[in-house]
Amino acid sequence: MELEFQHNTHQERTTLFADIILPLPLPKLFTYRVPSEFNELVAAGFRVVVQFGNRKIYTGIIAQLHATPPKTYEAKSILDVLDDKPAITAKQLDFFKWIADYYLCSLGEVVHAGLPSGLKISSESRIQLNPHTDLDLLKFNEYEELIINHLKEKDFLTYDDISNITQKKGISKLIRSLLEKEAILLYEKIKDKYQPKTIKKVRLAAEFLSEQALEELFAELSKKEKQVAVLMRYLQQVPVLDKKEANLNGLEKRLLLQAEVSSSSLNTLVKNKVFEEFDIVVSRIEAFDIPEQEIILSASQLEKESEILNHFESKDHVLLHGITGSGKTEIYISLIQKALENGTHVLLLLPEIALTTQIVSRLRKVFGNDMAVYHSRYSDNERVEVYKGILENKYQLVVGVRSSVFLPFSNLGMVIIDEEHDSSYKQYDPAPRYNARDAALVLAKIHGAKVLLGSATPSTESYYHAVSGKWGYLQLFERFGNASLPDILPVDIRYDHQGGSSFSKTLLNAIDDRLKKKEQIILFQNRRGYSPYIECSDCNEIVMCPNCNVSLTYHQYSNDMRCHYCGHHQGVPTNCEACGSSKLNTKGFGTERIEEGLQLHFPDASIQRMDLDTTRKKTAYQTIIDDFETEKVDILVGTQMVTKGLDFDNVSLVGVFEIDRMLYFPDYRSHERTYQMLTQVSGRAGRKDKKGLVIVQTSNTEHETIQAVIKGEKEAFYAREINAREEFNYPPFARLIRITVRNEDKLKSSASAEHLAQQLRRRLQHRVLGPEEPGINRIRNLFLTDILIKLERGSLDLAKAKHFIQEEVEKIKTHKTHRKSMYTIDVDPV
Repeated sequence: MELEFQHNTHQERTTLFADIILPLPLPKLFTYRVPSEFNELVAAGFRVVVQFGNRKIYTGIIAQLHATPPKTYEAKSILDVLDDKPAITAKQLDFFKWIADYYLCSLGEVVHAGLPSGLKISSESRIQLNPHTDLDLLKFNEYEELIINHLKEKDFLTYDDISNITQKKGISKLIRSLLEKEAILLYEKIKDKYQPKTIKKVRLAAEFLSEQALEELFAELSKKEKQVAVLMRYLQQVPVLDKKEANLNGLEKRLLLQAEVSSSSLNTLVKNKVFEEFDIVVSRIEAFDIPEQEIILSASQLEKESEILNHFESKDHVLLHGITGSGKTEIYISLIQKALENGTHVLLLLPEIALTTQIVSRLRKVFGNDMAVYHSRYSDNERVEVYKGILENKYQLVVGVRSSVFLPFSNLGMVIIDEEHDSSYKQYDPAPRYNARDAALVLAKIHGAKVLLGSATPSTESYYHAVSGKWGYLQLFERFGNASLPDILPVDIRYDHQGGSSFSKTLLNAIDDRLKKKEQIILFQNRRGYSPYIECSDCNEIVMCPNCNVSLTYHQYSNDMRCHYCGHHQGVPTNCEACGSSKLNTKGFGTERIEEGLQLHFPDASIQRMDLDTTRKKTAYQTIIDDFETEKVDILVGTQMVTKGLDFDNVSLVGVFEIDRMLYFPDYRSHERTYQMLTQVSGRAGRKDKKGLVIVQTSNTEHETIQAVIKGEKEAFYAREINAREEFNYPPFARLIRITVRNEDKLKSSASAEHLAQQLRRRLQHRVLGPEEPGINRIRNLFLTDILIKLERGSLDLAKAKHFIQEEVEKIKTHKTHRKSMYTIDVDPV
């Protein structure tokens, strides 16, 4: 997106204006004046510093340059230019615009999501004394006096400084009072969030690099033993006489100090200019020196790879329907190698961080430092370094989660989407509420790249596109090395249970058997915490969240109750708030309670839990997986994290709890999700030479979805799903848009939703369903009301319909009765 500007014959400078994307939910761009000194330094995609409002400072992105000033306001000037080349590429900007248009959000929201936080400058509010005010004429209270006295000794104070000085949290009143008295001035200090990592090094000054100069230096220092020791230690590690160029790189200061030399002596030598101290910038991304590992495909895998490449001759998208353990990863690696050999770059998308741990270690052995990893557990500074590395073509392969689609690819040749069915590819809040799988298809189209989607359990939409011929399609239904598929045993928990516990007798016996054989077990329960709720035995009152219409979950490890929607937490009550009874009992069970039950039944077993509570730290995933892989752990209990992509040779048993909750959830995808989850978790059992067993605890062993998994009836299951979707006009036969209205008042939420639905029906008619309250109708003290819109494919101009929806939502935001309600649009909700 390069723009050229011609100067007139008098060589006068053209006054340039820039349309700036601000990282805010604003419906339009704002125009700023480009100062003449920046005319030759800016282009589309550059980051600039701009002021928006009275004092707010933001990092904006230049969308385009032109010579037309705004008509309705006077353009402010750009304050600074942050780049010497575009931080966002032309193709990236096109992609961002598509995201904004398709998902009905602002371009600013997309840029805010797409740029790492470290690439956005921020402003920090500071106060200083007003030099034009005579402070002796003013009266201050004790806190104000304290602030003034500190300001007399310092040039400025931040808000944090003032809180620490006064020991008060609410300081806005104090600052406002001082401003009204004109005792202080308030200003914004711009600071760059990204800080490169540096290490301190030392080197011998150039004048001492000859043999004679060194002899003279030693003679001069002869009576200073500690300084001589520092010099000797340096020369032992950096042979300056043999290799003078080695001195240029110097030695890390910390390494020199580790050699038990005196730090004060080193500092003295630096002060006396014998040594020079300098900083160098180093990468935060760990470097790998790993020899390339050759991937050898089986005959079946080679055949499938050849089929994929043949499909790519005529189709842009190919679905690889391969069962768990069939060796899809090896095919991915081989295709990546071919793409890199052709000089193009590759994006490998994974749905969750948990999946990156094992697959990254495998990919490192093949691609080493040509590969970058990108996910939310990286720090802001690490993400900036990956982003810049891609911008500078340092990395040919990127492995990442959904946010990786926003990276600045310049030569993308292939996109691989592993576990393409996974709901983790969907961003829920905040906007843009995009699906990375679908967005990646458009990203590939912009770059002219091919897309391979892989899954053992494809989404119904992807399966339909594949079998209907729109996409290429191939199946891989043999496990690698001819390993056998596990047996799946449904157990009716109504009749087969161990007392009041969550375990069936069948599952307990199977666990005991596997432990005796020194084999490992994975247990899946899609609820974290100890117990989903606490109930009073006398009046049946349930302890509820004060902000949401959900019960609080009891967490035993922290001995508190938590809301998994708003984060509220409180102590465990000793008495019922409704009737005062002390008979409070935990009901249901989460991963914590299963872990506790296992410890009672199998006290000698090593048990580990893998859920959100145990994996908050950056390295927690890897630690748990490493311990399980090295067989330090016998039983792994977890939520959906344990169902996805993990490959352990010694696992022979998988247990599934409470499958009925997922099966009977009121959602048109409930059967599909149950089928996917059961199939995926089954794939964790029995690899290589071990025959696996999967025990599914349910109250309906004959349900057609459970039976489809047991019997391997893939085609029949998808045929039923597609027929039901077509009959009731659900994806892939229609596109869904859900509008959620929120208000602190339940009646106002309902009224606003009703008004909006009426306006939408003027053109969309029967396609507008609702409004209706969702199952959980209050979250964070806001009442929710949903409107669902079904837009059929083929007979409707989708772009015009979506534009109309967005217009009506913007209109109601300014309506005098309904403007206090909040409105969110979710395109393609999952």
